[in-house]
Amino acid sequence: MGANLILQGRMDQLGLTQEELAARLNAALQEITGRPGEISSRTVRNLLNGSSRRPIGRTCAALERVFGCPVADLGFSAPSYMQHPPEDPVRRRNFMLSTTGTAVAAVPGVGQQRRSVGMTDVARASAGMNQLVEADDRQGGHTSLVAAALDGRAKVLELQQRNASERVRRALYALAAEFTTIAAWSCIDLRDLDAAQRHLHESATFAGLSQDPPTGMRVWINMAMLAYQRQNWPEQLAAAQAAAASQAARKDPFFGSMGRRVRLALAHSTLGDPRAAQRALGTAQETLVKAVEDERPRWTAFYGPAELNHLAAIILNGNGQSAEAEAMAHRALAKIPAEFQRNRALATCQLALAQLRQGEPEQATNTAASIFTIMDGAPLPGRMRTLIGDFHRDLFRLAPSTTHARNWADRMRDEWSRA
Repeated sequence: MGANLILQGRMDQLGLTQEELAARLNAALQEITGRPGEISSRTVRNLLNGSSRRPIGRTCAALERVFGCPVADLGFSAPSYMQHPPEDPVRRRNFMLSTTGTAVAAVPGVGQQRRSVGMTDVARASAGMNQLVEADDRQGGHTSLVAAALDGRAKVLELQQRNASERVRRALYALAAEFTTIAAWSCIDLRDLDAAQRHLHESATFAGLSQDPPTGMRVWINMAMLAYQRQNWPEQLAAAQAAAASQAARKDPFFGSMGRRVRLALAHSTLGDPRAAQRALGTAQETLVKAVEDERPRWTAFYGPAELNHLAAIILNGNGQSAEAEAMAHRALAKIPAEFQRNRALATCQLALAQLRQGEPEQATNTAASIFTIMDGAPLPGRMRTLIGDFHRDLFRLAPSTTHARNWADRMRDEWSRA
């Protein structure tokens, strides 16, 4: 028995408290039966905490009237004897307008007769989601991208209020998870880690409802990345292991390489086990070779040999193997497409760090300065600013009195004031 997150989500969309929902349900019963209902906030609490998964017929009818959908779409099972006679759309509209008030304003179209949702609507929403992924590839996380992703999620959840097949509903939940994950990833990039945590918990719920393996895989990968940013190494390893055990990783070598081995490699490295990290990274490379060309979600476009080399540079830099890290960073930059500006800039950060730690401050500062050119005036995401800050501190620790350090400090001051 677990909490009914679907019902809670629907209540959140309408901005309803438990007491307010009880009042709406009683008003619905008044409309249906002509007699006042006796549903209490305790009844609603039992519906939410999972104590009541098969409400009685009167409660089911009231729930369907308030939310405008079958109780099955609210996470419940209706009694077998319960019938669903056709409802006059005019009557429903008048009832909803009179009893939901602000909820109608909050969720456009609720209470009005609307057409069913199909895969054409899913494709249209997917196109909008892909545009946000492309924006993230160019300039990384930013506040407007978070807002756009959450707006996209709201529109997808609005579509869930309409009649749809099971296939369409699952596709819409997958999109809700994708939009929420974009918001979470942008927050990770912005270093707003608390907000990222909230969004990822929401995304995990939608991914579970979608039953879509790649979507679930993406959530675990982002959870591993968030734990890495929080320096919570045990949680990072646990999330990487969850990705390794996912259905997507088991069925497709592409996802197996991405999650099963790559994130495990990073987790082992941060836990101080470089041998395990190297083994996992080597297996990731071998597994990726086995992957065949196939149609996969747009968000996976970043992953390939170049990203593997980039990750290797991160791991090798962390293990103090600067010469090897430099070689891997060069390999990554040779293959990262130009449109992936954020990833090119991050790999360039790794290259600059590797060069600096080999006693080459002049070359390192020139490399680091090129990051601003790569980003082409776009605001630097917080995660990138953190890496540049690491480079800055290392430079003034290793070569504080050089001309290169002074020139770099001037460049940093100019770029940071412009940001």
